[in-house]
Amino acid sequence: MSDFDVSAGWSAWPAPAKLNLFLNITGRRADGYHELQTVFRVLDWGDTVRLRVRGDRLIKRVGDSVAGVAETDDLMVRAAVLLQTEAKIAQGADISVEKRIPVGGGFGGGSSNAATVLVVLNRLWQVNWPLDRLSELGLALGADVPVFVRGENAWAEGVGEKLTPILLPPACYVVVDPGVHVPTGDLFRSEDLTRNAAPAKIRDFVSGNLLDNAFEPVLRRREPAVDAVFSALSRIGSPRLTGSGSGCFVEFADRTSAEAALRELPVGLRAWVAEGAARSPLHESLAELA
Repeated sequence: MSDFDVSAGWSAWPAPAKLNLFLNITGRRADGYHELQTVFRVLDWGDTVRLRVRGDRLIKRVGDSVAGVAETDDLMVRAAVLLQTEAKIAQGADISVEKRIPVGGGFGGGSSNAATVLVVLNRLWQVNWPLDRLSELGLALGADVPVFVRGENAWAEGVGEKLTPILLPPACYVVVDPGVHVPTGDLFRSEDLTRNAAPAKIRDFVSGNLLDNAFEPVLRRREPAVDAVFSALSRIGSPRLTGSGSGCFVEFADRTSAEAALRELPVGLRAWVAEGAARSPLHESLAELA
């Protein structure tokens, strides 16, 4: 029996990664946060979060630490504590994660882990709050958490929390992790970051006119590894940056094309293929149990 066997009360849940298919910064708010526009694409690939309900009120992280993050600072633990507190739950939970999503790559791993904890414990603890309420809780944990809570591809504005569902065509991606992590705050403070892009409309994205990421030129100048990945990916297509991390990707119409392109990349790159999902794998898993 494994340490996380179903017979021991554990259940396993997807925590999918995301891509930002473009990212504009249109201004800065009075509170210091920036106004963004982006499209979130949920992927069929990501981490696995394991949960087990406890009879006491303890929230415990089980297994290896997450990239050196203290248990009390872990977004998964904070998500569980927040839901437990707000819903006045007398039960607790054991939490573990199998990490595949690179930390700091802009793929939303921490936010997705937190969202999975919120959505699943909402069911396991029989809180049964609607997604709107869970999204409000998630926003207190991070701007990217609500999109994972809702589980839909979305056009996003504000700090990323104002979501409009958007239908995206099937696509497959060659994704690369350059292996560098620059704190988001440092990038937002960069003097050469464009913060006043003209506001766009969804139709601008649909027409193919919105593909740029405001952080790309900043990161490429600052991090040679990111620039090198862009150069490598330019051999197989048009590379883009995801979020404010260092992760890069090229879009293809189907998996066969993406896998063929992956084989053309230099040996040594941390690269893989992931498909875009029409709906979050987490919500697909929950629907199967309904």
